[in-house]
Amino acid sequence: MTLPAANHPCWQRLATSGTQKLKTQHLGTQLLLKRLERSADPVPAKAAELHAFFTKWERILANEVQQLATL
Repeated sequence: MTLPAANHPCWQRLATSGTQKLKTQHLGTQLLLKRLERSADPVPAKAAELHAFFTKWERILANEVQQLATL
């Protein structure tokens, strides 16, 4: 499965409430999600950071990438 484009709505959903729904065993992803939950940054900034992270680690986050469509 390919990574959704940066303007795909899944990034906005993940940045708002999807962080609790995404199931991951990857420690770096868990840490990022927790930090973004507590962050006061605007949602578009969080979504952009998530997209950049997933773009960098797409090869090892195949399970998480598959979940993005269902968030």
